[in-house]
Amino acid sequence: MASWLGWKLDDFGGTTAGSVRGLFADAESGEPAWLIAELARRLPLLRRRGRRLVAVPLRDCAGGGGRVWTAHGRDALRRAPTVDPTRPLLREHELAICAHYGIGEPVGRAAEVVGRPLDTVTACPAAA
Repeated sequence: MASWLGWKLDDFGGTTAGSVRGLFADAESGEPAWLIAELARRLPLLRRRGRRLVAVPLRDCAGGGGRVWTAHGRDALRRAPTVDPTRPLLREHELAICAHYGIGEPVGRAAEVVGRPLDTVTACPAAA
């Protein structure tokens, strides 16, 4: 997954939604859990306001040929909670991101972190 850094990120319909800027890895296992995506801006004026970074579930992505595809639509990515790629994710923030993508607590990433103590770091920026 580290080889995906800099690749274009396309939504499920093949429309470019942004680019891959990093990864978050599970704080306990070190396994990659989330892509960090910089979303593409629709209007040049918006580019001046800074970049918008969001986490995308790695399990919902596939990559090859310089592109990564996600099972989520562009609008879902735009509505996703923002992340800071230099800071770890706390349990509560990560569960909010999971909820946004419809990942319920009994399954997937939410199931992996829901049992951890409150205010615990659950994912850390991964070294490229």
